[in-house]
Amino acid sequence: MSEVNQELQTLRHSASHVMAQAVKRLYPEAKLAIGPAIEDGFYYDFEHAPFSREDLDAIEKEMKKIIKEGLKIERFELPRAEAVKFMEEKGEPYKVELINDLPEDAVISFYKQGDFVDLCAGPHVDRTSRIKAYKLISSSGAYWRGDEHKQMLSRIYGTAYTNKEDLAKHMEHLEEIKKRDHNKLGREMELFATVDVIGQGLPLLMPKGAAIIQTLQRWIEDEEEKRGYMRTKTPLMAKKDLYVISDHWGHYKEGMFVLGDEEKEGEEVFALRPMTCPFQYYVYKQSQKSYRDLPCRYGETSTLFRNEDSGEMHGLTRVRQFTISEGHLIVRPDQLEEEFRGCVDLAKYCLETLGLEEDVTYELSLADPNNMEKYMGTRQMWDEVEEKARQILNHIGIKYTEVEGEAAFYGPKLDIQAKNVYGKEDTMITIQLDMFLAENFDMTFVDKDGEKKRPYIIHRTSIGCYERTLAWLIEKYAGLFPTWLCPEQVRILPISDKFHDYAKKVEKQLKENGIKCTVDSRSEKIGYKIREARLAKVPYRIVVGEKEEAEGKISVSSRFLGDEGQKDIEVFIQDICKEIRTKEIRKIEVEYKKK
Repeated sequence: MSEVNQELQTLRHSASHVMAQAVKRLYPEAKLAIGPAIEDGFYYDFEHAPFSREDLDAIEKEMKKIIKEGLKIERFELPRAEAVKFMEEKGEPYKVELINDLPEDAVISFYKQGDFVDLCAGPHVDRTSRIKAYKLISSSGAYWRGDEHKQMLSRIYGTAYTNKEDLAKHMEHLEEIKKRDHNKLGREMELFATVDVIGQGLPLLMPKGAAIIQTLQRWIEDEEEKRGYMRTKTPLMAKKDLYVISDHWGHYKEGMFVLGDEEKEGEEVFALRPMTCPFQYYVYKQSQKSYRDLPCRYGETSTLFRNEDSGEMHGLTRVRQFTISEGHLIVRPDQLEEEFRGCVDLAKYCLETLGLEEDVTYELSLADPNNMEKYMGTRQMWDEVEEKARQILNHIGIKYTEVEGEAAFYGPKLDIQAKNVYGKEDTMITIQLDMFLAENFDMTFVDKDGEKKRPYIIHRTSIGCYERTLAWLIEKYAGLFPTWLCPEQVRILPISDKFHDYAKKVEKQLKENGIKCTVDSRSEKIGYKIREARLAKVPYRIVVGEKEEAEGKISVSSRFLGDEGQKDIEVFIQDICKEIRTKEIRKIEVEYKKK
């Protein structure tokens, strides 16, 4: 960490203490938990009722008083027993728990500012008056130590900078983030919705959102077919027996929706599928394969179900039912590298086409060497397959980092990661090596020597989860999607009711050429219609009136060039169809960027 960053982290850590002191002054019954500096600010967790925006404003005012008092911030240490007693007397149970969890030889330090004392390793600024520019951003719930089985606390987020100018820039950045937040913008654009009586993590895709997903899905399925994938369609659930064979029952049962009572004698127990691989293995097993039949590339647009923790649910990025571009390749050992390379090539093609290739990082997820009970096979077998994964990635030339403990229970994987507008990282696409499950399912192929042998398996997605990808695209483009993805590509705006027939004629021509378009036939002024089309983020607007009808033309404006003037309908159709066909990502005009 640079000296500048360390200075800022120290300042923010001190600001979190000032905030905690302000909370204790205003709400003496609040219990202190933890309050670290983070990448772009700080937070503090309290056992207290949720804080409203009005509460945050009041806390900010109290912080201002504490800063103005210029309280000296002093460090002191206590032996463990005295430290526990000290925090017990102050009525701070979370601090007592933290002290008890420290190693026996740990130095137990505190920081004092006026009448406020906090357990803390530091460092801090020397006086509260050093804090010049700060802002409390928001409040949310947070489980103590991130455990949903423990107390729900109230977390306050804030930030601090060394000067007001930098703080102002940060607040402007946060406003831009809010505009791009898919959870907010996606609802405003009527792409998706959630309903309490349906359930958390079960979003409704509205017609516009469903249209985008449909476009993505058709594109991916067609592309996979070009690359030699065979399409399957398999059940959404299966008996427990299937998941026992695959070892998902032993390794992943907590993440599954189980139907039926295991304890009830004679009752068949089913589970909604969290993945498609066991089903596609039985597609493979329907006939004996020879070495000439491999690779077998199976692809499926799979609806999956995973019992995510309630605290993890968020918009479209973390849901309990989702659809994924799932595929499994059954390959000979000598085909492993070439087929893995093909999976990476497909993923990169998808990212490049969507304009997302610069937004990702690559991680090689490995087993946890200290907890091999979580995985199939032996440590030696994992060493071999992990080294093979490294070799393949090095040959491809991908820059990647290694992360221990994030592998699937049946093999290492390449995770393609991206951050949302708030900086939280999610896995968007994954490609996994599997040298174990073929044994469980007794999958074989007859090799050149006439002997039956075990194939290797590659689990992969090409675009990942469609819902999460839609969230990513909303935030990437702030809702201004490339034309080929837009649920409405053209809006036709008749100047008055007299030109509705001509507008309908234009609409018919566009739709015959596969262009998604609508006619705004409302009895509103043309200026109002244009503004509405812009707010709806429609890439092209066509105005038709007396002159256009007389000349058999259209007046075009777009988000790319603004007013494009009059055009022949055939020319416009040719141009937009080429843009859609090539999936071109055009630059947005300046006036849109300002907004």
